[in-house]
Amino acid sequence: MLKIASASEELRGNSLMSWYNGVGAAPVLQHDERALLMERAMGQNSLAEMARNGRDDEASSIICSVTAKLHARKGPYPDYLIPLDIWFRDSEIAAAKYGGVFDSCSKIANKLLSNPVDQVVLHGDIHHGNILDFGTKGWLAIDPKGLLGERGFDYANLFCNPDIETTAKPSRLVQQVKVVSADAGLDPKRLLQWIAAWAGLSAAWSLDDGGNAQPAMTVAEMTLKELNII
Repeated sequence: MLKIASASEELRGNSLMSWYNGVGAAPVLQHDERALLMERAMGQNSLAEMARNGRDDEASSIICSVTAKLHARKGPYPDYLIPLDIWFRDSEIAAAKYGGVFDSCSKIANKLLSNPVDQVVLHGDIHHGNILDFGTKGWLAIDPKGLLGERGFDYANLFCNPDIETTAKPSRLVQQVKVVSADAGLDPKRLLQWIAAWAGLSAAWSLDDGGNAQPAMTVAEMTLKELNII
């Protein structure tokens, strides 16, 4: 699989794929300034289909296992990574612009970012479609964003995936928080806070881009209710 980077985010992601060196991520065969040649996923299984068809717990556990391998890669950290406080700058802008849920999510994000724990290199876009079946090599990640910050952030996006039909069920949020917090060794309340922070930012980006913000908004609202904020 050949990927040619056309934006700084893709350049960063390609470089990080090479940095992972096949540990938790797809093996990279060649990498230069713009191009990334990596092994293609040939397995037939799909985490999204698992989540949709009664195997949501199993899919989340697999995601946690792969993410832990990515986080285990130690420094020195690449100098091109984007710190989470920079990544979340649009959260405060959305709070001022839209108020309501966005304000609550922004306040949570600021609280988390002001007191980070367990800083690691972050994939930045962990979800069911970015962890693929590589057959005998197992499940491996692709398409990182290349961020730096608290490891709990990397688990938040799986709660906004694989689709609105799955994520809109309040019982799903509660159950997957139990699964992920146990498998990843995270405090459940802090995980909920990261979910709210991320869902608010994701919804803001969708609004600003003219996209559909409702899926992320739904997750943000459900999570804020679990945190007894709305």
